[in-house]
Amino acid sequence: MKVDGGIGTDLHRAGAQAKELEAAGYSGAWTAETSHDPFFQLLLAAEHTEQLELGTSIAVAFARNPMNLANIGWDLQAYSKGRFILGLGSQIKPHITKRFSMEWSHPAPRMREMILAMRAIWDTWQSGSPLEFRGEFYTHTLMTPIFMPGPNPHGLPPIYLAGVGPRMIEVAGEVADG
Repeated sequence: MKVDGGIGTDLHRAGAQAKELEAAGYSGAWTAETSHDPFFQLLLAAEHTEQLELGTSIAVAFARNPMNLANIGWDLQAYSKGRFILGLGSQIKPHITKRFSMEWSHPAPRMREMILAMRAIWDTWQSGSPLEFRGEFYTHTLMTPIFMPGPNPHGLPPIYLAGVGPRMIEVAGEVADG
């Protein structure tokens, strides 16, 4: 059985908290997007641990675009040596439109497409194939060599999706890893 813990938002304590969790035998450590960005703590946790799985529970997907998330996921997967899990959630309309000033529409189809777009971006970086993703919500068709990080020796990060309601759960089963 796996038992996971949480890492708080204090960047000065994140590395030590992760190290304590690993020493206590925890399997993983998660951060949440509340009062701070959830990714910085995980970078510090990766620096201070060797085996602990590290993930977001959750990062707000619709506050970002697929390219932003692809970059963050790629770098954390590489830096953690394959221990990163990209946990995403949609959040609710008022937060997306009023807090993040981003567009809100069709959350389940948009999330499906966002994950597929990230996977297309990662495939381009991993294989060197041209980037040709065209969808209803996102289009990614430009990837020049200077923006190619090259293959990730630790593979692609798994994507977990928070599903509130039957449509988002369906999307999780269709395109996510957990």
